[in-house]
Amino acid sequence: MPFTTLYYSDQFVLAKEGFDTTRKAGWIADSLAKHPISNVRLEGPVPVTEAQVLRVHAPAYLAALRTGEPHATATSSTLAWDSGTLTMALHVCGGVLAAGKTALRKGVSGTLASGLHHAKRDRGAGFCTLNGLAIAAHTLADVTKGHILILDLDAHCGGGTHSLIQNHPRLWQLDVSVSPYDDYQPGKRCVKEIVTDAPKYLKTVSRCLQRAEAEWPEFALCLYNAGMDVHQDCQIGGLSGLDDFLITLREEMVFQWCRERRIPVAYAMAGGYVSSTLTRNALVSLHRMTLERFRRDDS
Repeated sequence: MPFTTLYYSDQFVLAKEGFDTTRKAGWIADSLAKHPISNVRLEGPVPVTEAQVLRVHAPAYLAALRTGEPHATATSSTLAWDSGTLTMALHVCGGVLAAGKTALRKGVSGTLASGLHHAKRDRGAGFCTLNGLAIAAHTLADVTKGHILILDLDAHCGGGTHSLIQNHPRLWQLDVSVSPYDDYQPGKRCVKEIVTDAPKYLKTVSRCLQRAEAEWPEFALCLYNAGMDVHQDCQIGGLSGLDDFLITLREEMVFQWCRERRIPVAYAMAGGYVSSTLTRNALVSLHRMTLERFRRDDS
């Protein structure tokens, strides 16, 4: 029976920082061990190399993540630094790259990676240490020689990603957020929308996908940043009225759009945070929506 490879390693949760970004991949993996999703198989990725990181990030920033100095740079993601920070980030980015490579072969793959799209060339930001989306996009553009779409449906804008891919002629970005955090002026290969009214959310995502199909080239791969922090119960980014049902429809829309156009898709977990209104179990259930909609089922 065909299966979807989902990339995860204990190295994803290596850092001592106990925030959701450095822990929830483990929560989801534990959930899958207790309650498997048919056709989904976990596999450990190879970490990205420092040479691959340096395609998009500055040597001084990489050195700061390795040594912890200067402290302000090493902690610019707003996460505490420790000796496991760089190793963790290299493996998380490796998950995105591995998912992209596997999707190119099998049509769909994913990773439990998060903390990616705000990181910029010389610093982190917004719980993001290294920008695995940009690293994977640059690397896979060389492999495919085709155009790659980064579809970002996290609650917050992907300004870090935009800054790292905007000058590459075969990298494109479609960014629909519900918060102005990390906002930016989009370039010619980017569409950005900020939605503030929940009933307009799915219509906006659909309109942007239609525009990409009508005006942009065919894509060799879609890297999908599937944020759950858009949910109304998430206190970091959530939009009132955006509930489980609408997010389920979003995931189905994205998967159907890619499948009908035969665009391989690799997804990452992106944002989503526990709070007084969103329990850990509820957050894990939200992320499982992506896994359930994007699992292979060719029977």
